[in-house]
Amino acid sequence: MTEYSNLISSIEESKTLAITSLIKRLQAEGKKILSFSAGEPDFNTPEYIKSAAISAIRNNQTKYTPVQGTAKFIESIVEKFNKDNNLFFKNENILVSTGAKQSLYNVMLALCNPGDEVIMQSPYWVSYPEITKIAQAKPVIINTDIKNNFKIHPDQLKEAITEKTKVFLFNTPSNPTGTVYSKSEILDLAEVLIDKDIFIVSDEIYEKILFDGEKHFSIGSIDELKNRTVTINGVSKAFAMTGWRIGYAGGNKDIIKLAKNLQSQSTSNASSISQAAANAALNGDGKEISKMVEEFNLRRNYIVKELQSIEGINCTTPKGAFYTFFDVSNYYNKSFNDFAVIDSISFCNYLINEANIGLVPGVAFGNDNCVRMSYAASMDDIKEGISRLKEFLLKLN
Repeated sequence: MTEYSNLISSIEESKTLAITSLIKRLQAEGKKILSFSAGEPDFNTPEYIKSAAISAIRNNQTKYTPVQGTAKFIESIVEKFNKDNNLFFKNENILVSTGAKQSLYNVMLALCNPGDEVIMQSPYWVSYPEITKIAQAKPVIINTDIKNNFKIHPDQLKEAITEKTKVFLFNTPSNPTGTVYSKSEILDLAEVLIDKDIFIVSDEIYEKILFDGEKHFSIGSIDELKNRTVTINGVSKAFAMTGWRIGYAGGNKDIIKLAKNLQSQSTSNASSISQAAANAALNGDGKEISKMVEEFNLRRNYIVKELQSIEGINCTTPKGAFYTFFDVSNYYNKSFNDFAVIDSISFCNYLINEANIGLVPGVAFGNDNCVRMSYAASMDDIKEGISRLKEFLLKLN
């Protein structure tokens, strides 16, 4: 029998996308599932952004653009990095891609060789280990604990570094935990990296969604690390533009050139219309973002208060993004009728099948004790979902 690629056969399907697809299928079949699995804002793309896209269509901006991106959008990204992140790039340091996921993919393949090691923390975003494997590198996982708000300590980072370490993959604010690293905490991690020949890839896609006065700090703005850091961002989360598929990377021009070469042989340029829309997004006044974050904050406060009131659940207060990641392991080795809960997957299957609510199992993010609940859903759905969760947890014995 003909064999398929061993490399691609080793890659797992995204569990978050798989859960979302399952929920949509069940909903299409008429089952009233309340989904808290999606990693996308439930708000509509702001009107001024949609208008920019419509204008681009009417003005026939429908041709190929340069692989790197349109000159106008690249200039806006350079200005955004300067203003928001204290990162000073030229146009040659920027690459626009089809979503931040492709930006990350391009950069990781540009950096890694077979046998290299990539350090990341757990819980991690589901695609980090799989993209690392596609780059034929080895994921090196630093496990974090809910007691420490899912943050790694500099000593853990130091211990994880070997002569094979090529990349430290960093994410703040975090998906799935909502953890936000402070400037002082990032500087402490940077101290470990300053004298090491290691690249940093910093995923900052949730930088605008912060609560409780938290401030975003970009690790690439540290002088000693700026030439070894590639910063990944995009418009999906802050501007409710997930379907527009626009991400971008900023970093060392040699790394960006390699990433651009790779992209030229895969997708070529990102959508011309989406680039026009994203350019408008970056040049907006930010009012829509503020309104969205204010609503997310109300939902977060409600969910955290309710979850912390449930005996057997351990839930911290997320400081960013739009997820709660809470420990449900006290409910393992319990059952309802013939349904046994033994891990995060069976816990989520129980809730989908019995309570009609969809969460994402923590094992997808490297922590099998927890589950992720997105609060990118209406307050009415959240209240109903919490009510169902309480009801069906009581049924487990």
